[in-house]
Amino acid sequence: MEEVIAKYLVHSGLPLEEAAKRIAEEESTGTWTHVSTTTKSIEKKYSARVGDIDRDRHIVEIAYPYADFDLKTGGIPQVLSIIAGNLFGLGTLEGVRLLDVAFPKDFVQQFDGPNFGIDGIRKIIGTTKDKRPHIGTIIKPKIGLSPKQTAEVAFEAAMGGIDFIKDDETLVDQSFCAMEKRVRAVIEKLDEVKDETGRTVLYACNITSTNIVKTAERALKAGANCFMIDALTCGFGSLQTLSEKFKKVPIHVHRTMHAAIDRSKDFGIDFLVLAKLVRLAGGDQLHIGSVVGKMEGDKEDVLAIERAIGQSVIKRHVGMLGDNWHGIKPVFAVCSGGVHPRMVPELMKLLGKDIVIQAGGGIHGHPFGTRAGAKAMRQAVDATMKGIPLHDYAQDHVELAKALERWH
Repeated sequence: MEEVIAKYLVHSGLPLEEAAKRIAEEESTGTWTHVSTTTKSIEKKYSARVGDIDRDRHIVEIAYPYADFDLKTGGIPQVLSIIAGNLFGLGTLEGVRLLDVAFPKDFVQQFDGPNFGIDGIRKIIGTTKDKRPHIGTIIKPKIGLSPKQTAEVAFEAAMGGIDFIKDDETLVDQSFCAMEKRVRAVIEKLDEVKDETGRTVLYACNITSTNIVKTAERALKAGANCFMIDALTCGFGSLQTLSEKFKKVPIHVHRTMHAAIDRSKDFGIDFLVLAKLVRLAGGDQLHIGSVVGKMEGDKEDVLAIERAIGQSVIKRHVGMLGDNWHGIKPVFAVCSGGVHPRMVPELMKLLGKDIVIQAGGGIHGHPFGTRAGAKAMRQAVDATMKGIPLHDYAQDHVELAKALERWH
């Protein structure tokens, strides 16, 4: 029988085997007392079972029958209702954290996954041969700029060498920067960049909304070449719908609100699980943290996420469940949060080249402005690709030199 295997960290006054049994019952066929409406046939076919137990680390595995999942209609929202449902409210559990999940082949093949993935986005940008990291930026300030001002910032960043530009998570369609006007203005400027340089630059407009399809259609009509969605606030159902209905535009997934779910080490859902679900749902790019930036994030955790969603062949993180994605494309991992040029060598050493190095303040905060900030970031990537220390490369690259002075 094919099963979905979920791994949980559990703290309880109950023996670990009994606590695991309570989770298995709550998330499948059981309830708090015996009911006359159940049958042995139902229990045999649909009950979750307790798998491996690691008493030293308080970790249990629960196996859920494939038949319990409604992937055609319920999709990932229904998956979450099983592997991450009412168990968090069980009074007998003092702490419970969903650490990881592994899916059988038939399960995975019910999803299309990313429409572009790493290779597809590289083809758009033109980095199929050199395989360098992509460089991204966020329009800053987060909110307050007009469509024209946003477009000017985008133009300066693109002329400096940026591959990818995005809205921040709080900007969608506010009156001071209406989405359609903003998209038209930015794309017009990016067309100028292409005419001058021959480079294609993606702009991910934030379409997080109550009607994702209608909003996406409006953005496309305005000329959008990439979508952005706040997947956790908008819901995995919206991400899945977006990916299924719009095949010609990459989807950039922001993880805003994730720390409310994953920051506690004893309770909630590890971001590794959420990242795997983003891959199934069709996200082409996903924020994973930066290891070295301003956002909280353990190095080994970030590495595990990057390996799970990407195409890395680095040895698997200890404790992860095995994965076989059965043809589902890998996701471009986005490193962001307090990133500046000085951090580039370490990021590339840790995470490789199949990443998007994304900086907001680390570009727009450059002493010479946005264009120079973008150049400095590109110079840092070029230097690292060539194996040249940044300080040496900065001797004849003034933008990088100034960035290294600015950020110690």
